[in-house]
Amino acid sequence: MTDTLAAPRTKGPLVWMNMDQTELDNAYDQAVYAPNQPLVHARRNAATVRAKARLGVPQRFQYGASEIESVDVYRSSKNPDNAPINVYIHGGAWRNGRSADFVFLSEMIVDAGAHSVIADFSNIDDVGGNLMAMAQQVRSAVAWVYNNAQKFGGDKNRLFVTGHSSGAHLTSCIVTCDWQRDFGLPKDIIKGSMLASGMYDLVPVRLSKRSKYVAFTDAIVEELSAIRHLDRLNCPIVVAHGTQETPEFQRQARDFAGAVKAAGKPITFIVGEGYNHFEIQETLASPYGLLGRELLKLMQLA
Repeated sequence: MTDTLAAPRTKGPLVWMNMDQTELDNAYDQAVYAPNQPLVHARRNAATVRAKARLGVPQRFQYGASEIESVDVYRSSKNPDNAPINVYIHGGAWRNGRSADFVFLSEMIVDAGAHSVIADFSNIDDVGGNLMAMAQQVRSAVAWVYNNAQKFGGDKNRLFVTGHSSGAHLTSCIVTCDWQRDFGLPKDIIKGSMLASGMYDLVPVRLSKRSKYVAFTDAIVEELSAIRHLDRLNCPIVVAHGTQETPEFQRQARDFAGAVKAAGKPITFIVGEGYNHFEIQETLASPYGLLGRELLKLMQLA
């Protein structure tokens, strides 16, 4: 029996940069570049079970009209009455995830002396593909935390936001929100932000297969592409990606970090050698992890 090799794929018309449609679709599909995704998610889920057992049941507060528009608060016993706050915005391709899935990221923050807040919000399918609705929810969640920090012993003047993957995209929409116009709040309510493995320019995302479930419009691409609103960025940020992420996720991080630097805004850019999209998130859970160490430094807890 003679072994035969599959015929090489014929490259189609270019859609974005040097990529055809298949290449662009793959560049916005993490599973193509991270075949160990199920294994990493299994580790994450097991770590969350352990963290829940240690941290206990969180306080839950509703910030919007529906039950999903709520935040889970894990309080630190080290400084319960006036602690810094970290709000985590989860990822999941805008389609998946709940706050309860990410408790494994709270323990490091709580142990360092800060309150950990994990936001819940609708997924893209629940809002009919309207990404603006999701951005409005996470912005509203942060506004609620700022306005109500005293309810759980938080210091609203030490408010930080962290996001990974599509959560980093939504976090970039938070740090480039016009707080005065949209919420009547000071423009600098966020004191620092960690953006890991996100998307900051929606033009190529709109051209990819993600447009099958996200109803992109010109207005959404304009408002929710953080790279277009750096004039609204009023806090230091950390931007990170792994070397084993998709080419587009690496480029998105490089270009965004470069634009922030060119705009004269404080930026720390981290490249995680050997980490794929899902593995780099795990480093947020440890004070000795690549991103965990930087987050604590950003929050002045290390």
